[in-house]
Amino acid sequence: MDYPVRKILPPSALCPLKSARWGVCWVNFEALIIAMSVVGGILLLGITVCCCCCCRKRKSQRQVDQEATASGGLVPHRILSFCRRAEMKSRHEEIRKKYGEARPSS
Repeated sequence: MDYPVRKILPPSALCPLKSARWGVCWVNFEALIIAMSVVGGILLLGITVCCCCCCRKRKSQRQVDQEATASGGLVPHRILSFCRRAEMKSRHEEIRKKYGEARPSS
């Protein structure tokens, strides 16, 4: 008997779901529906777990960054920056003295 192409599931009057086949004779329609549901559920669960892990990681990273700024974790960086600026000023002063340029008024 030909498969009713216009419908996804064959009507129960034509044959019960347990004896329905799809495409080829060895593919049981009932088993195909169950297998596709299981695979779809596993994929959705995997995607959900990945999203939750990523969100949790971002949240914990934000908390670490906020704690670092609140506790003064950026202070050493500012100190290094200040020291570098002071070194550059002293180099510029040495160059100005070497070539006899007057210091510009600021």
